[in-house]
Amino acid sequence: MEEQFILRVPPSVAEQIERLMNESAAGSSSNPEDASLDLSFSEDGRSGTFMIGNQSFPASLLDLPAVVESYKTYDDSFLVKTADIGQMVMVRQEDDPAPEGVEYKHGLTPPMRDARRRRYRREPDLSADLVNRVENDLISIMQGVSVNQNTSVVGAGEGPKKAAPARAPEPEAQEPAANGEEAEPDRTDSDESDN
Repeated sequence: MEEQFILRVPPSVAEQIERLMNESAAGSSSNPEDASLDLSFSEDGRSGTFMIGNQSFPASLLDLPAVVESYKTYDDSFLVKTADIGQMVMVRQEDDPAPEGVEYKHGLTPPMRDARRRRYRREPDLSADLVNRVENDLISIMQGVSVNQNTSVVGAGEGPKKAAPARAPEPEAQEPAANGEEAEPDRTDSDESDN
């Protein structure tokens, strides 16, 4: 797989990049200095500078709220997945404010506007005491100890006594014959009629 990112630029910068790409595809460039693109980041790895020609713009590396898949095709028929994209470099004008935090709260398309708040569940507020108690209860259950609703642990044999179900009478054991051979079982009339 390839490594890719989204480059989001202001409309004026997008026009310049498109013009540069068209000129480089045609093989003609009026000024090689105007055709240069550069992206450099500071030591924090999240803020930097995007240079196009002699102009510089502030840039920020942001995490997207969802992974975006990238595909390419060679014959306009079959698509091949090339990357999972999880970050975006946002280039802005000098007077635009810097984004807050490291995660971009919107997706790339209008339906994903404010995606983090609208689409994903908030993590529940759980106290460490509650988590420990539930964990201990689960361990007790796995060890064969029952747990009451009151969260008091009762041993497997210590629970409330119930009347044991009545056992069915066991058939009488037959004594061996005196000569050492096995004795024949007693037959009833119904056994003889089956033969």
